[in-house]
Amino acid sequence: MRKEKLPSQGRPRQFEDEEVIDAAVAVFSENGFAGTSAQDLCDGTGLGRGSLYNAFGSKQGLYEQALLRSHEKSMSAQLTILRKPGSAKERLRTLLLWGIAEDLEQAEQHNAMVLFSALERGSKDEAVARLNKEYRERLENALVSVFEEGQKNKEFGKKASAIEMARGFLAGYYGLRVLNKNITDKSVLDDVVAGLLANF
Repeated sequence: MRKEKLPSQGRPRQFEDEEVIDAAVAVFSENGFAGTSAQDLCDGTGLGRGSLYNAFGSKQGLYEQALLRSHEKSMSAQLTILRKPGSAKERLRTLLLWGIAEDLEQAEQHNAMVLFSALERGSKDEAVARLNKEYRERLENALVSVFEEGQKNKEFGKKASAIEMARGFLAGYYGLRVLNKNITDKSVLDDVVAGLLANF
């Protein structure tokens, strides 16, 4: 367990200790917002309750910081994949496979928090809805660029616009992430990936 680290006087709301926020991401991803208690966060981060609330103000404040951190980490990884050289379809396939592997390999579960914050809090919390909308639009814009490139290179047809294909891909991508939480048979997930890519 991490030793308690007291915040300095006048620490800004954008808490700088990434280790603490990563630990909070893991707790929220495991339990959800409603299922996470102040004690769960103290146990997970190693902060005492007073230090926790002095640093973040509330559970909501820490949740928003954890979500922002998850956005940063997940978006960076996804943009790196989508901007690599190579065919457009191969980059999309790599992104889908990354999404499947991420839950297994990433202890903090940043991408899981992004997805499940939308499912749990998206319709109840304006701040979470706004943050996730900004995140989705950034990813959508990156995907539009990939599909535009694929159309230009004749990898993809033009029956649908790049924005329509990007949004269709996003629906499949997020659906795959939900299935990944409930299906242990990797061959099923591989079939989903193949089926999604066959539509483009």
